[in-house]
Amino acid sequence: MDVYIEPIEPSPELYVIGAGHVGFHLARLAHEVGFRVHVADDREKFANAERFPAAVEIVVDDIPAWIARANLPAHAYAVIVTRGHTNDLEALRALAPRELRYLGLIGSRAKVARIYDALTADQMPAEFLERVHAPIGLDIGAVTPQEIAVSILAELIAVKHGKSHPAAMRWTPPQLSKSEV
Repeated sequence: MDVYIEPIEPSPELYVIGAGHVGFHLARLAHEVGFRVHVADDREKFANAERFPAAVEIVVDDIPAWIARANLPAHAYAVIVTRGHTNDLEALRALAPRELRYLGLIGSRAKVARIYDALTADQMPAEFLERVHAPIGLDIGAVTPQEIAVSILAELIAVKHGKSHPAAMRWTPPQLSKSEV
């Protein structure tokens, strides 16, 4: 007699921090592949049930204040895709110290470097930043919000299936030319 055991895991929880164009497309696609999607933004015009009908939770609140109160489980995936540098910085400041299955930050290499420099100057431990996926998403040459969402989702799926932080996805400080700074 052969016995097969197939573990049944709960659907992974994805927290989309930012309900703009990329967040919208990412939430829709992530739901389609089995993530339980939570959306947080400080703008009700963007974070609402009409735009995110499949979300299990939609939060309209000051993002850092909500993160401070929120109980994200250690098995959660969190993606920071807010509308601006300051919001991304504050969201990462609040999330980086947490133990999460995945934490990703959108942005160019230059923007990510500026955010990391600011957090390092504020004494954030390097090990917190080393586990952040940034810039977020697999490098597939994505340009549009839809394509960027696909690249992010591809990275989430890779992590879900045990590709937790391969060298190709690990953040290393960028070597910027003077024109990029």
